[in-house]
Amino acid sequence: MELYSGYINKLIEELAALPGIGNKSAQRLAFHLINMSPDKVNRLANVIVEAKANVRYCKECYTLTDRETCPVCANEKRNHKMIMVVENARDLAAYEKTGKYEGVYHVLHGAISPMLGIGPGDIKLKELMERLQGDVEEVIIATNSSLEGETTAMYISKLIKPTGIRVTRIASGVPVGGDLEYIDEVTLLRALEGRVEL
Repeated sequence: MELYSGYINKLIEELAALPGIGNKSAQRLAFHLINMSPDKVNRLANVIVEAKANVRYCKECYTLTDRETCPVCANEKRNHKMIMVVENARDLAAYEKTGKYEGVYHVLHGAISPMLGIGPGDIKLKELMERLQGDVEEVIIATNSSLEGETTAMYISKLIKPTGIRVTRIASGVPVGGDLEYIDEVTLLRALEGRVEL
């Protein structure tokens, strides 16, 4: 038995198809949208359509932007000789929130995963290697600590090392506030290997 009429069901179905939105959240969003004023609904719909039409990849780092070059790459105060390689634009945003990284980025849009059929040609590795033809001193690999992220990091490292450019990997280990007794052995080993002098 259908609980709601056709348009409501369609709206819930479309919202539930979004990542991170379950059926209950989709219902809440659907009812919120239906109760919004027509002006607000039209404004939201227009913003979605305009974003889809105008957002593209930055010509340098391949993050999402509505300009030819994103604000980070366009900033002349950033260190363009240091490139941090991240898996997606959300990772870039996370590092930017720290306010401490002064270099630029390269967004891969994925990670190598033979299990999922994603190879080196399916992510933005060729574009990274093209960028390294310029004046680059260091590449910081900031892929996730997952199997795919580690595989991608090793692959990138093997590609770059022969060029003479310094290749580093972000440290990983014990999270702030984490109890050591609950942390897995691999994470503890990484924390030990990545230790720094105080």
